[in-house]
Amino acid sequence: MGIILQNGKLLNQAGELIKQDILMEDGVIQQIADQIDAAGHEVIDAGGKFVSPGFIDVHVHFREPGFEAKETIATGAASAVRGGFTTVACMPNTRPVIDSVETVEMILNKAQEAGKARVIPYGSITVRELGKELTDFAALKEAGIFALTDDGVGVQSSAMMREAMKQATALGISIVAHCEDEELVPAGSALHDGEVSKKHGLPGIPSLSESIHVGRDILLADEAGAHYHVCHISAKESVRLVRDGKRAGVNVTTEVSPHHLLLCDEDIPDNLDTRWKMNPPLRSREDRAALIAGLKDGTIDVIATDHAPHTEEEKAKGMERAPFGIVGLETAFPLLYTHFVLTGELTLQELVDKMTKRPAEIFNLPYGELKVGKPADLTVIDLEKEQAINPEEFASKGRNTPFFGWVCKGWPVLTIVNGQVVYNG
Repeated sequence: MGIILQNGKLLNQAGELIKQDILMEDGVIQQIADQIDAAGHEVIDAGGKFVSPGFIDVHVHFREPGFEAKETIATGAASAVRGGFTTVACMPNTRPVIDSVETVEMILNKAQEAGKARVIPYGSITVRELGKELTDFAALKEAGIFALTDDGVGVQSSAMMREAMKQATALGISIVAHCEDEELVPAGSALHDGEVSKKHGLPGIPSLSESIHVGRDILLADEAGAHYHVCHISAKESVRLVRDGKRAGVNVTTEVSPHHLLLCDEDIPDNLDTRWKMNPPLRSREDRAALIAGLKDGTIDVIATDHAPHTEEEKAKGMERAPFGIVGLETAFPLLYTHFVLTGELTLQELVDKMTKRPAEIFNLPYGELKVGKPADLTVIDLEKEQAINPEEFASKGRNTPFFGWVCKGWPVLTIVNGQVVYNG
């Protein structure tokens, strides 16, 4: 017996919403048609709501092992499906770092036990993310990593990154980079190096600290023939470098986070609420405009949340001492739909593709499309549902978001992974 999702609206080739049924069996989409005979099948009525491929997030922090007070794989996976995400890739800056086969296997087992989103771990590029010694890429790939990154810190040595790209390319693994030249970041920096940091007398994080690594790594990727992916791009100079790299034929891709598309440093309240502290920081109005332009012209390939939960006690330490990061899984689609699709900046198809098809394409994942034979990963979204963002309702342990109280439309109400309902709101 299969499951039929009836009366859902799917995007057709012309970007129009058309009513169709979807038959799922054995975790796979078996049929998509205007009407499917329900005899012998379980039926779920989508009630005319929009049905999207399940969202894919290539950048989340689930904190386990080591920081379970912030998030666990189980709470992170529950947060993901509540936001419509069916596949998420978790970053390796845990304790221990995801630099061994044992840690990879532990994460995969815990994700399976949680039974929510599909969680695939990154492996770290260097042992303990210290930038001194490369991990065993082949063993990590065999264990089931998604890609390689030292996210949380940048690989400071050009020689180390060069060798990493050569080895990764030989094994068919992507190199994903947190781009930050630590020598260019003053101690105690919390905000972008701009008017707002100067106003408050705080040392700032310069855009150059990001873009100089982006430029370096594009040249290294060109030499190695690597697939190189830039994490959470934030600076206009970085966008320009990625655009130039693509034009030169380098296999460089990048992601942008919703908060960098929606906010800039001028939006940070004068009380310096730490829910506005993230790395990379909110940059200038001009940087934000460059990110939106890059998203629209294809320079920026995907949207990724950089979901980074922290405890309320940690975030209460003030702008200079609180950790960087905000949560994002449960608010990403409503925020982007409300502020980009409903305003005409993006079409619904463009937004969905940046969250589904495109990340699947660039990382060779078998997900991200509603097609016969594809895994039955679906998200049902009520495009008319309007409500305020309330962190107290999050499935995540994290409450650290600058978007509390924002009123949005377009809320996920049903999430299906491998043909199984994992969230029904």
